[in-house]
Amino acid sequence: MPTLHRLATLRDDVIFFVYLYQSWKYKIDYTRVNEFGQGGDDEEVEEKLAAKPLTSVAEGKESVEVEKEREALAIKASGSGGGKAGKEGAKRRK
Repeated sequence: MPTLHRLATLRDDVIFFVYLYQSWKYKIDYTRVNEFGQGGDDEEVEEKLAAKPLTSVAEGKESVEVEKEREALAIKASGSGGGKAGKEGAKRRK
């Protein structure tokens, strides 16, 4: 086997072991918000709301509460939070 080929395979092995070590050392944080403003914990809440049974018209008060929860989740998932962060974070340059 040529020497360059042995060095190339050794390099590949070293890179693979570095990858394994980093994946062991630095676990994935599922609660972290990604670049689209969505976090991993929101999915569980949305699944619970989706799994709830539908309510009839007679239970109008409860259905309004469910709609408010869904609207709050939609605002939370979109990251718009009522514009509070946008007003404080945006500064005009002179």
